[in-house]
Parts: sequence; structure tokens; C-alpha cells
Amino acid sequence: MRAKPYLKEIILNRGKLSDQTSYPFNIAALKLLDSLSFHPDVTFIIGENGSGKSTLIEAIALSLGFGFEGGTKNVHYNTAERASPLHEYLKLVKSFKKPKDYYFLRAETFYKVASYADETDYVKGYGGSLHEKSHGESFMAMLMNKLKGNGLYIFDEPEAALSPARQLAALARIHQLAINEDSQFIIATHSPILLAYPHATIYQLDENGISKVDYQQTEQFIVTKEFLSNHKNMLKQLLGI
Repeated sequence: MRAKPYLKEIILNRGKLSDQTSYPFNIAALKLLDSLSFHPDVTFIIGENGSGKSTLIEAIALSLGFGFEGGTKNVHYNTAERASPLHEYLKLVKSFKKPKDYYFLRAETFYKVASYADETDYVKGYGGSLHEKSHGESFMAMLMNKLKGNGLYIFDEPEAALSPARQLAALARIHQLAINEDSQFIIATHSPILLAYPHATIYQLDENGISKVDYQQTEQFIVTKEFLSNHKNMLKQLLGI
């Protein structure tokens, strides 16, 4: 029996909901959420801004015991009151085997995680102080040094600080961890580069709910391909010049 996926499925316990019209249950995609199963290697969650993908990623992470800001399960700044209540209604279906490593990368709060590492002298695990690196370099230090394999890793927009070349490097590291080191990733992203990863399921959140899509069906692929193939005409149409 295969250990992965460590997190097999989430189930929304609607029977506990007293009000299904308030945030975040009034988000179109989440209105229709009953359950979601995960790929053994990588699951991507995509959608337009405001579609609920970060809310869903946050709820999964909090249900697993992470702090709101991210990092390892040891990092807690007690600001979970800022989180949506979605995690309180999720049931987790897990593998018979627990992962040995956990990490929640939340791009918008990673600075606090870096500060926590400095304050608690956890910097050795990252290969040195993250505040002495650029934002992108600190993300890569986390990927290359902190993640030890046999892990369950939850990422929210990891491409936020990464150049296209660094996104390719991140993709190679994700592959190494997923395939060679028995790790599982659940990633919310806008990146057409990351989404190209072949050992993955892609879920799209929109007004019609949550649906599984192929890479070539994603807006990220379609818009990027069209722009790169015909950027001059697209710029004329957008800018009127």
C-alpha cells in the first residue's frame, strides 16, 4: 500500500454550518464545495483573485495544525483570529502513514516566519538568516534547505518572489521532493511555469464551483501563450498605440 497522498481528501461538514450565507461560505466556488481529493505528488489550486483559492489553502493548513503565518508547525504568532472559519468545518482524510516533515509557505506573511527564525535561532535550518537574503533568495533557501523530504507541504503563491528562472529552479526542486523523496505538495498559484508540472492535478475555482482542468485549459496557459505569440498586437489593443 502506498503511503502517499498523506492528505487524501478534505470533506466540508455542512451539517455543522449554522449560516451558509456568510464569508467564506458565500464565495461562489466554496458554496458548492463538498469534498476535494488530492494527487499523491502535486495538487494545484487556481482561480482569479477573490475566487477563494488562498482561503481554501489557508483552511487546509490550519486544519493540519499550522499557524496562520506559515512556517513549520512550531511557528505560531497567535493571529489566527484573522483567518476565516472554514478550517473549523473541514474533515481531513489522511493516509495510514504520517509525513515526517511539514511546511506551510504563505508568501504574504513569510517575513514574519523569517523574523521568527532569527528570534528563535532556527536560521541554521534555512542555511542562515533569511533577512540577509532577498525575498526570492529566502524562498529558495526554504525550498533547498528547510524541506527535508517525506513531507507534506502547503504553498500559497510561491511564485510571488521568484523570477521565471527561479520558478524553473523551484519546479525542479518540487519534482525532486515529490518523486525522489516521497513528498506531497498542495499549491495555490498563478504561475503558468509551475502549473506545467506533469505529475499533478489542477483544480480551478470559479463561479461554477471547483472543477478539474488540464494545463492547456487554464487561463494561465492560454493568456500567456497568446501574449508571447502575439504581444505586439495585444499591446496595441490594450494600450491603443
